Amino acid sequence: MQIRPLAPVDIAAVMALVRTGEPYIRVRADSDYWLYAHLFADTCPVAVAGQQLVGAAIAFRSQRDPQDVYVQDVTTHPRWRRQGVTRLLIDDIRRQAARWGCARLYLTSEPQNRAAHATWLALGFTNMPGDYQSDGVAVTADFKGPGKHRAVYQLPLT
Repeated sequence: MQIRPLAPVDIAAVMALVRTGEPYIRVRADSDYWLYAHLFADTCPVAVAGQQLVGAAIAFRSQRDPQDVYVQDVTTHPRWRRQGVTRLLIDDIRRQAARWGCARLYLTSEPQNRAAHATWLALGFTNMPGDYQSDGVAVTADFKGPGKHRAVYQLPLT
């Protein structure tokens, strides 16, 4: 399996892949993926097995706090789940963040996405204290805007 930066040629495949993660992940406009490939490719790895794109992650270094890298989306093709693809993608982002001297990766998940919760904990992320608990998951109210409650996870790099 090859892990490499997102390229413009990957956009259609990434959009198709993201659809397999609905409802917890949503396809963005193709112009968004163009921006990711051109401006943020160092933290937007894709996983390729043979000729098939089987995983993708979209992450950004914060401009307001350059010590942070925010992981926006991670998705793996259903036939490739539980085979270490997500770990490879996160490890790639982590290495780039460490090269930049960043202090942490962080991400959010919808509180009811139990598979994501288990994945983030298995990869060493911590579910950050929130405003309330939902089935054992700490949730921050309105994290992404009114009514958009999220479980927040972080992975220290230092």
